[in-house]
Amino acid sequence: MSRRIKIFDTTLRDGEQSPGCSMNFSEKMEMARQLERLGVDIIEAGFPVSSPDDFESVKAIAKAIKGSTIAGLARCVEGDIQRAYDAVKYAQSPRIHVFLATSDIHMQYKLKMTPDQVVERVAKMVAFARSLCPDVEFSAEDASRSDQDFLVHVFNTAIAAGASTINIPDTTGYSTPTEMYDLVSYVKTHIQNPHVDLSVHNHNDLGLAVATSLACIRAGATQVECTVNGIGERAGNAALEEIVMGLKTRQGYYDCETGIHTKQIYRTSKLLSTITGVPISPTKSIVGANAFAHESGIHQHGVLANRMTYEIMSPEDVGVNQNKMVLGKHSGKHAFIDRIEELGYKMEEADVAEAFERFKVLADRKKEITDRDIEALIGASAVANVKETYKLKSFVVNSGTVISATAVVKLEKDGQEEIEQVARGEGPIDAAFKAIDQIVGCHSKLENWTINAVTEGEDALGEAISKISCNGNLVTGRGLSPDILEASIKSYLNAINKAINAAPKANLE
Repeated sequence: MSRRIKIFDTTLRDGEQSPGCSMNFSEKMEMARQLERLGVDIIEAGFPVSSPDDFESVKAIAKAIKGSTIAGLARCVEGDIQRAYDAVKYAQSPRIHVFLATSDIHMQYKLKMTPDQVVERVAKMVAFARSLCPDVEFSAEDASRSDQDFLVHVFNTAIAAGASTINIPDTTGYSTPTEMYDLVSYVKTHIQNPHVDLSVHNHNDLGLAVATSLACIRAGATQVECTVNGIGERAGNAALEEIVMGLKTRQGYYDCETGIHTKQIYRTSKLLSTITGVPISPTKSIVGANAFAHESGIHQHGVLANRMTYEIMSPEDVGVNQNKMVLGKHSGKHAFIDRIEELGYKMEEADVAEAFERFKVLADRKKEITDRDIEALIGASAVANVKETYKLKSFVVNSGTVISATAVVKLEKDGQEEIEQVARGEGPIDAAFKAIDQIVGCHSKLENWTINAVTEGEDALGEAISKISCNGNLVTGRGLSPDILEASIKSYLNAINKAINAAPKANLE
C-alpha cells in the first residue's frame, strides 16, 4: 500500500520572502483559496509576529480556508507563539510552527546560546505552544549542518513537550540528496516516538532541492515542505509541482502518493506568476511553455505515433489545455461561465461578472479568443481587487526615429476629477510613465518592465508587468490589452494604485 505524503506549502511565508514576490492582502487570500483547491494539506500562511499586515492576513486565511490545515510560523519566543496562535486559532485545523537553530555556527554566532540552553528553550516553548494548540510542528533550523546526536536529542525533547511534527531543514541548500537521505534515516531510527510526522524543508542553493526532497521521502519522510514554482529566499525552495509529479509519474519507484489535485497545478503556477509578476521560464519543469513542446523532427514523429515515446506525462495531467478558439464577441455570459467551469476554475459571482466584462471588451478587439486568453482574464480578475484611485481615461503617444517620444495621458482621480499631462521620454513607454508620474506626484522608481504575448498572432493579448519601488517596498502591477502601450500604462497604474493603498498618501508625494 502506498505511503501518503503530506504537502506543506510555504508559498505565502517562505515564498513571499523572495525579492519581488510580496503580495497584498487580496492576493494572499486568492492564492490561499487556490492552494486549497490544489489540495495542499498544510498552508503556512505567514509569520504573524513579523507585521500587523501579516497577522491580519494569516487570521483572514484561517477563517476562510476549510480544506487545509493553516500554520503560522513563530520563533521559540513566547510572544511569537502567542501571536501565531491568535492568528491561526480561527482555523478548523490550526497549527503552530516553531523553530530554533541547532547547528554549532548558528548557536554560537546568531543565538549566542549553549546547547543546553537550546534544549531548555525548545522544551519550554514547544510545551507552551502545545498548551495553546493541539498541532505543533518543531523545526531545527540548519539541521543539515547540526551534530546528529544533538539533533536527535533536541527532537526527542520537542516530541516529549508535545510536538506532533518534527522538521529537518536543509536551510542553506548545502546538503546533497545522499547526505539528507542518511540524515533522515538516522533521525527516523533514533527518535523515541516513531509515530510523529517526519518533515523536510530543502532550499535550492545548489539546484538540488527537489532531488533532495525526493531522497528524503525515500528515507521515510512523511511530510515535505515546498513552494509553488519553487519561489523563496535566495535560490528558492523545492518546487511543489516537481515533487508531486515526480511522485506521481514514478509511483512504482517511490510507492508514495499525495492528495494534490494535479489538474490544478498549472492554474496555481500561473496564478502565482500573475500575482508576483515573476514569469515562468519556458524550460521550467512541469509548467513551462516548452514542457510539452517538441521541435525536433524525430521527436515530433515519435509523439505523433505514440505520445509516450517522448512524453512521460500528458499536459492534461497538470491542467494544461490546448489553445483553441472557444468564444467570440456574440457569446453570452452563460457560455462564458460554462467555459470557465470546463477549464476547471471556480469563481465567485462578482469575479465572474468582472471577468465577463473584460471578455466582452477583449472580444470587440480580438478575432479569436483562446483558452489562454480566458485564463489571462480570470487571472486579471483574481488580482484586480485594488482600489483604483487613478483610472486611465485616454492616452495619445507620438514616437519615431526623427521626433522625441511624447505622451498625453488623461487619468480620472477617485471617479471625479480628470487630470491630463504631457511628457517627453526616451521612448513611448517612458513618456507615458512620466506623464502619469506628473499627475500622481508619486516619488516612485520603475525597477522593471516586461511585456509578453499571452497567445500567438498579430492580435495577441499583451500582458505587461511593471515593478516599482516606493517607500522601500517593491510593488508589482499588471495590465492586459491587445495594445501593448495600453497594457503597459495599465500595469504602471495598477502598481501606483497598489502603492497608494499600501501607504499613507503623505508618504507617496
